[in-house]
Amino acid sequence: MSKPIVAIVGRPNVGKSTLFNALAGEKLSIVEDTPGVTRDRLYADANWLDRHFTIIDTGGIEPDSGDIILSQMREQAEIALMSADVVIFMVDVRQGLVDADAKVADMLRKSRKPVMLVVNKVDNFDTMMADIYEFYQLGIGDPHPIAASSKRGLGDMLDALVELLPEKNADEEEDERVKVAIIGKPNVGKSSLVNKLVGKDRVIVSDIAGTTRDAIDTVVKHDGEEYVFIDTAGIRRKSKVKETLEKYSVFRALSACERADVVVVMIDATEGVTEQDAKIAGIAHENGKGLLIAVNKWDAIEKDDKTMYKFRDEVMRVLSFVPYAKIVYISAKTGKRLDNLFDEIDAITAERTKRIATGVLNEIVMEAVAMNEPPTDKGRRLKILYTSQVSVGPPTFVLFVNDKKLMHFSYKRYLENQIRAAFGFEGTPIRFVIRERGENK
Repeated sequence: MSKPIVAIVGRPNVGKSTLFNALAGEKLSIVEDTPGVTRDRLYADANWLDRHFTIIDTGGIEPDSGDIILSQMREQAEIALMSADVVIFMVDVRQGLVDADAKVADMLRKSRKPVMLVVNKVDNFDTMMADIYEFYQLGIGDPHPIAASSKRGLGDMLDALVELLPEKNADEEEDERVKVAIIGKPNVGKSSLVNKLVGKDRVIVSDIAGTTRDAIDTVVKHDGEEYVFIDTAGIRRKSKVKETLEKYSVFRALSACERADVVVVMIDATEGVTEQDAKIAGIAHENGKGLLIAVNKWDAIEKDDKTMYKFRDEVMRVLSFVPYAKIVYISAKTGKRLDNLFDEIDAITAERTKRIATGVLNEIVMEAVAMNEPPTDKGRRLKILYTSQVSVGPPTFVLFVNDKKLMHFSYKRYLENQIRAAFGFEGTPIRFVIRERGENK
């Protein structure tokens, strides 16, 4: 199932980004004392007590807007309410309770979403605890004191947060049908594709970009097999994401990608492959999903015997970081070559779940090392002692080495190429875990 979403909302400069960075474990969000620095939302995975969830850092004031602060806060809260399973509402103990806090609290309370009230900047729990009591007036539960900058109180806060997360859906986890997420820029034909596959207008189709506001699951039968297609709203460049609902749709597209086994990235053949297409494909790659590039509107292109090869070369140039991706050329409008779509989805699914016998795998790795020895560093050479596949979906390999600091990314890429040459794994990323002798975890 997809991870629960936790959104952090609050007035500008109360410490939302500082908390986000502390939970994410790395500095992902810009932290500055000027209100409005965080203009876009950032996402990161976090976990606590074996519960995994996605945290969203919501922005402050957008400088190109003439609205007052409260209206910007209201927009943030609405986005968070629509997309999140739990909302962290952050206030500032130094500034105390202000009218804007109370108005946002009213909105959060009416939403009936689980809300955790977090009082930030409580640097000294002994002397400042009395100052948090006024926040009980908000009427949204007990305030949880923290100091995000020093990470004080985060353990207790996370304990309480985990209690608010929705329970795991056992039925969804047991669903073995292949799940296919369709993502891409707005108006590229995602909804038209789903409608053609299912044989009726299951999803609203319009020429207005962003008509599909949420991720919609559609079951499609093909040759006796059932597939769950997840249609999502188009992802636009950040500079063009202005509407609240479009921002909300980006959250759901990311969530849908995570929930899928195979991600179909649709590209408009009339526009060509763009940098934005690369960013969208990067979402699937980072999530370890099977990747299929569907070039739509192929019927609208004037072609000769070299057109397909030229287009493929251009796709591979822009999407050079996913050379394993498979490509199909389709027309969602006419249904041309849609059978190829299912063939490739089946092939990618098989590759994602393929296991290689340990003995055969080690033979290939040792041959690769013999053909191209690892480079030395300060007189020491990397030695690969043993290799084993530990999981699938995506295929993941553990390499036991003498010193993992000697494993350069370029040599890891070389090993990946050799494994792909021997075993295929087309359409799926593969992962490497580097371990030293004696590391058991």
